[in-house]
Amino acid sequence: MPRPTKQEIEDEILETAATLFARHGFKETSIQRVADAVGYSKTGLLHRFPTKEALQEAVIERAIAEMRAIAAEADGLPVGPERDRVVITGVAELAIQRPGAVALLLSGLMSAPESAMLQQVGAVVFTAFGVADPECVAETDLPRMLRIVGALGALAVTAVALHDKLTPAALDDIAEVGYDALGHAR
Repeated sequence: MPRPTKQEIEDEILETAATLFARHGFKETSIQRVADAVGYSKTGLLHRFPTKEALQEAVIERAIAEMRAIAAEADGLPVGPERDRVVITGVAELAIQRPGAVALLLSGLMSAPESAMLQQVGAVVFTAFGVADPECVAETDLPRMLRIVGALGALAVTAVALHDKLTPAALDDIAEVGYDALGHAR
């Protein structure tokens, strides 16, 4: 079996850290916990990411970059079914490839005000769906925000619970689950 590349090792570390951060929070996730989960020594992990904060920042930056790429695909489309399908399909693809990242995106939508980085993730997610400023949403927009969070929650739970069974062939079915939660007819 060939040795993993530096990029493959970094991808594994960041995905595992994203999963642990989403599941346990930043405070409760230690460098040792991440190292144990990826099968590396704490020293080896600290060689790549010198502090827990550096690892956290890399995980957040990657989640934001991935979500911005999805948002860019929907950019220019009006808010509605077509835009929602583009975004939810992009998130479904991400859920197959990186379920930890999707779990982190969802935790960003539910983050406490003291988590500025996760709030930044949540803002990127809502922007992708065309919600300009989730802090200034009118009561009439609340059902849409609930549907967005529900759709992403469904994707995140599906990706985490069925990760070992999900294949790219399942993409359409996963996207439909999220699309249904957004309230659009098929």
